[in-house]
Amino acid sequence: MSASSQTPPGRSRHLGALRGLAPFLAPYRTTIAAALIALLAAGATTLGMPVAVRHVIDAGFGAGATQGFEQQFMVLFALATGVALFSSLRFYLVSWIGERVVADLRSAVFRHVLGLSPSFFEVTRSGELLSRLTTDTTLIQSVVGSSVSIALRSALTLVGALIMLAVTSPKLTGLIVLGVPLVIAPIVLFGRRVRRLSRTSQDRVADTSALAGEVLNAMPLVQAFTLEERQRERFASAVEDAFRSARRRIRARAALTAWAIVTIFGGLIGVLWLGTADVAAGRMSGGELGQFLLYAVFVGGSTAGLSEIWGALQQAAGATERLTELLAARPDRAPPPRPRPLPARPAGHLRFERVGFHYPSRPETAALSEFDLDIRGGETVALVGPSGAGKSTVLQLALDFYQPQRGRILFDGIDIAEVLPQDVRRHIAIVPQETVLFADSVAENIRYGRPGASDAEVRAAARAAAADSFIEALPEGYATVLGERGMRLSGGQRQRLAIARAMLKQPAILLLDEATSALDAESERLVEQALAELMRDRTTLIIAHRLATVRRADRIVVLDQGGIVASGSHDELLAAGGLYARLAALQFRSEPVTQA
Repeated sequence: MSASSQTPPGRSRHLGALRGLAPFLAPYRTTIAAALIALLAAGATTLGMPVAVRHVIDAGFGAGATQGFEQQFMVLFALATGVALFSSLRFYLVSWIGERVVADLRSAVFRHVLGLSPSFFEVTRSGELLSRLTTDTTLIQSVVGSSVSIALRSALTLVGALIMLAVTSPKLTGLIVLGVPLVIAPIVLFGRRVRRLSRTSQDRVADTSALAGEVLNAMPLVQAFTLEERQRERFASAVEDAFRSARRRIRARAALTAWAIVTIFGGLIGVLWLGTADVAAGRMSGGELGQFLLYAVFVGGSTAGLSEIWGALQQAAGATERLTELLAARPDRAPPPRPRPLPARPAGHLRFERVGFHYPSRPETAALSEFDLDIRGGETVALVGPSGAGKSTVLQLALDFYQPQRGRILFDGIDIAEVLPQDVRRHIAIVPQETVLFADSVAENIRYGRPGASDAEVRAAARAAAADSFIEALPEGYATVLGERGMRLSGGQRQRLAIARAMLKQPAILLLDEATSALDAESERLVEQALAELMRDRTTLIIAHRLATVRRADRIVVLDQGGIVASGSHDELLAAGGLYARLAALQFRSEPVTQA
């Protein structure tokens, strides 16, 4: 099940999902308290302004009394200055909190995702994860850094203005209070639909990101098969789906806004009409009507603001749900409560004891069944067999990417289920068929084998991997920044960098996964030389179809349908016939397959 489907929209937690942000807000309690004080001060000075306006009106337009007229304007200006200062302070503090919380949230989500099991990434597309790290966190930033503050300010102003309205004119206040439910009730009821539409809209945006990432990572294939138009159509269709979802969300929020504005201004006009009649009848002064109208405007503006913020909060609740789903995802295996340490210098003895394993995405099919294999320290073992025999699964289990459902795997006699996965992998290096390089310098790409290694150690590893000569020929040598996935280099050059990375790590166990299968003859010769140096005195597990690599192994293990069907040297297996002899005849027909 993908991360996006772990919590169906129908089981929404509504605004309660925003509680997931509490751990990220907690470290900044002092700043939040300062922002709330600034908010209260700004609210108090704002609510004081209509009273000052009333005195200005009554002093300036009352029965010829102008004494104190200037002082009233000074009080009004002082209040306006206070509103400006406290509002700007509130804006700075809440914006800082928003940016800080989202930065922490992004880091926490990314850090957590890096620790999840490979099974999680089998069913979750990288583009969707990127959407959650960018689009969803941006929505949360707008809420934490703006919307929540505005909502609190609007709520404070609404309550304060209603109290002051009651003080000024209880009769007119009663009419306004009767009208407030007409605004609030549809907002609350319709807001649930807005939240569902927001969640759906965010999912569709994630789909477009996932599709774009998938296509951009496969551009050579797309262009080689002239699939550009097909991919344009797929992306355009995904974008249109996202647009239609967004349009439904926008339509719902627009309807909410229209309803709020009509009811608010309708109420204000009615109050103004009744208030004007009271002034004409002498039951209210002009200043009191002005004060009342300003408070009524505050009530209307606050109510309209809350209706807008309600939609934003619903949208942020959907984003928070998606991010908390990621944070709630757990690796397939929890760390052992009392992890055992591996020896500082392991011998590299690896043993599989009656291992049975099914991939989580294919529970009905056994990838390995009753699998027994004992690899002595320093021994080189080659795994051969048809596709789907379980060769790559053995490497995945050795790296502790997955845990067997039955049996156990021992590293120097210690069950790796009792060891932290990071400790297991610290002593293992892999040279894969498709080398992964980062958009970083050549030196840093090699240094991924052992972060903190010196420049001299990096160069020594490159020389041992027969990579030094081509690296020095690059425009900036070891400082040359490689493009994404190292596409500026040839396949052989990328493989030699992978070997240099493994050499720098100095592992106890080396895994070679078709490390030379896609190379031309010259590149293969150089890589084979580098591999021979890397494999010396080191436990090595090889998946290879190349006859030269297989012959070099101390032992060849033949797999079929998740089990071992034969084991021995190249000559022994050829003489015995069976599956290995048939594979040799098919795969190595360009080379002699007679006994050496």
